[in-house]
Amino acid sequence: MRKVTAGLFHSVDGVVEAPHLWQFDAFDDDLGALLTEVQAKTDTVILGRAGYQDWAQYWPNAEADGDFADFINAVPKYVASSTLKGKLDWRNATLIEGNVEAFMRDLKSRDGGEIAVMAGITIVKSLFLAGIIDELTLITHPVIAGKGRHLFEPTDPTTRLALKNVTRTSKGNVLSTYTLA
Repeated sequence: MRKVTAGLFHSVDGVVEAPHLWQFDAFDDDLGALLTEVQAKTDTVILGRAGYQDWAQYWPNAEADGDFADFINAVPKYVASSTLKGKLDWRNATLIEGNVEAFMRDLKSRDGGEIAVMAGITIVKSLFLAGIIDELTLITHPVIAGKGRHLFEPTDPTTRLALKNVTRTSKGNVLSTYTLA
């Protein structure tokens, strides 16, 4: 059984939306190295629709840098969307047909490396609460974003989590990895 992970940049006040607006000065070499470790284990990426649309405009045209651009352009990507139709333009991107949870359970049961859910607040939340994501890492930057979407909302069901690991970087980022309890 393959492991499914997800990681989201997170502000101290719980914002996970548009981290490019508030994370830039706290991103450090330690965090870069930890994210590179994740990439090395990942051979499949799951994206939500909005994340796919944003990333598909930027990453295919980003200069190859031996780092994230090379990784994300080459890796097989599956996109969860109820509104996108047909063939996707970005190399190695495929639209998930049918029920996303059933697709993920099937994909998880196949041989391969880790599956990383990226660039999608809604898809991360739904797959985590469904028990499909094995580990959720919140990468908390030492900043108050002030506005933006949160991963979990007051209307979500009470859900117990178990803290699996905590890592601190040189600029004060805290990576907290959780599983469902």
